[in-house]
Amino acid sequence: MKFINSKALLLFFVMLFTSLSVSAQEIIKETDTVDVKVPVKTGRQKIDGIIATVGDYIILDSDIDKSFLELSSQGNSTKDITRCQMLGKLMEDKLYAHQAVQDSIKVTDAEVKGMMEERLNYMVEQIGSIEKVVQYYKKDSEEDFKTYFFDILKENKLTSEMQKKIVDAVEITPEEVRNFFKGIPKDELPLFGAEMEVAQIVVTPKVSEADKQKVIDRLNAFRDEIISGSSSFATKAVLYSEDPGSRSSGGFYKMNRKTPFVKEFKDIAFALKEGEISAPFETEFGYHIILVEKIKGQDLELRHILLAPAVTRASLDEAKEKISLIRKRIIDKEITFADAARTMSDEKETRANGGVLINPKTQDTRFELTKMDPVLYGEVSSLKDNEISQPIMDEEKQGKKKYKLITVTNRINEHAADYGKDYIKIKDLALKEKQIKAIGKWFDEKIGETYVKVLGEYRDCDFTNNWLKK
Repeated sequence: MKFINSKALLLFFVMLFTSLSVSAQEIIKETDTVDVKVPVKTGRQKIDGIIATVGDYIILDSDIDKSFLELSSQGNSTKDITRCQMLGKLMEDKLYAHQAVQDSIKVTDAEVKGMMEERLNYMVEQIGSIEKVVQYYKKDSEEDFKTYFFDILKENKLTSEMQKKIVDAVEITPEEVRNFFKGIPKDELPLFGAEMEVAQIVVTPKVSEADKQKVIDRLNAFRDEIISGSSSFATKAVLYSEDPGSRSSGGFYKMNRKTPFVKEFKDIAFALKEGEISAPFETEFGYHIILVEKIKGQDLELRHILLAPAVTRASLDEAKEKISLIRKRIIDKEITFADAARTMSDEKETRANGGVLINPKTQDTRFELTKMDPVLYGEVSSLKDNEISQPIMDEEKQGKKKYKLITVTNRINEHAADYGKDYIKIKDLALKEKQIKAIGKWFDEKIGETYVKVLGEYRDCDFTNNWLKK
């Protein structure tokens, strides 16, 4: 968007680049050695050395080449990225990490080890063996590679936590949203693509009391072993928890009252004392136990283990029969889809508003077709207006199965931004611009307070940020 200034745009652009080895997708799928061309400086070859210092962190000339290599290995074009721009990005990451340490942002070794285990497993799966991973990163041994990778992951985690802290502190008022929209020239109004609103009815298979008790007994056994000291909570979580979001990090979460966890989980977590382990309790995801490791004011550091009771074939068949009868009643006009959702759907999040889905990315009821989740798009793309899908078996990441009916309740054609109709999207754009400005201001302040040095030919770079303190 032309109305956002160029400095802010570039700041936002460089934030989108993934830092060296920040995600498992960086590992390319070829199992042999890979020839990737990276930009190199012309002229005399020089020995690798320190080219910049930011706080407690240094950057080597070879770090720029490694960053180009990583971007290329992900299939990204690097032809329009200069070495100066790449150095600027690396310096931003170092400043984030340095300031995170200054602000006492904690990243535990257990968190990093959990991240490393998960990503190493992915790397090995893609490349073929840990030996090939070590070879790809040009390290002498597995131990040498893991030490190197641990440091990178920890720095990346510090960087992301610092970014999050800055962005989360930015709020926007309705007046600011209105002024943002008024400031957009009419011929530059954002164009929003075709959208639709979708509703669903969910029937969840019933679990027997006996199967529930088996899970409760198992969690109680875990709790007893942990309390007796014969096992650690983190180990049990890695081995047995069915929560994919925290299993690899030993069940670890940081949370406060605003963290979007279900109410039952929050209520138990904030009722525990430091070091205390809860009794098993139920949420819509299954049964949990929680260990509160640290209480820092309004923030908690905790671990949890999730187990879900097994669902029998008979229960699945019963759920399918029930949702088929609901569909027939709607088609026979005995009840509307919305009323059926309110009275018969097992999904609490959508039941109250007639089954209408909320877009998790925008918190709006609209789904832009080009950005819709591929699975959801596949389920609704062929539906006509007011048509109801056949019962659909849906399996969540935790392995929980359910049946659902889906219908399209509204279709919105492609259109230029309208303040009344598109307020949520416009608010999101305004907030992003304000966040970009906050990040720019943060860099200006922190660069002035931090020891920063750029050496050699890189002092001639035209950086976006004032790294040279001119």
